[in-house]
Amino acid sequence: MLDREGDTHLYLQISEIIRSRVLRGSPGDPVASEADIQREFGVARTTARRAIRRLRDDGLVHTVHGEGTYVGAPAEAPRVPRKTPLYRQIAEEIAQHISRGTFTPRRAIPGEAALVQQYDVARETVRRAVALLREQGWIYTVPQRGSYVSPKEQWPPDNEISP
Repeated sequence: MLDREGDTHLYLQISEIIRSRVLRGSPGDPVASEADIQREFGVARTTARRAIRRLRDDGLVHTVHGEGTYVGAPAEAPRVPRKTPLYRQIAEEIAQHISRGTFTPRRAIPGEAALVQQYDVARETVRRAVALLREQGWIYTVPQRGSYVSPKEQWPPDNEISP
């Protein structure tokens, strides 16, 4: 339970709670994401980020960009991979909307801010999802206008996000 009125910063309290979880885990186990911490403790993303940074600075966890945070140092043990990186899940969901016709060719997909809010993720996660969709031909981007669904003939042949 967090003491919101006390003299200890919330990020320090959260880092201690997560520290106890990490110490019970095994090297390579995934640690709660910033978004998970934000929801669990009802704090801002910057508070969650500071809590994780403290554990990383103490050498208890390491972060793999775009994948998540894991128990231990990078060389201690192979990490237990998450099922699918979050940016891929978002890209797959948007691709499904496109292939089903929810988002139609030459029309805009939801903007970055809307996707951040819808999926409750960091902007970088949304940017990676959009970049993957663009790279595979699902969408194209018009500077200062947004991202639009590509014509159907430019979609991937199997209509799926490839690995």
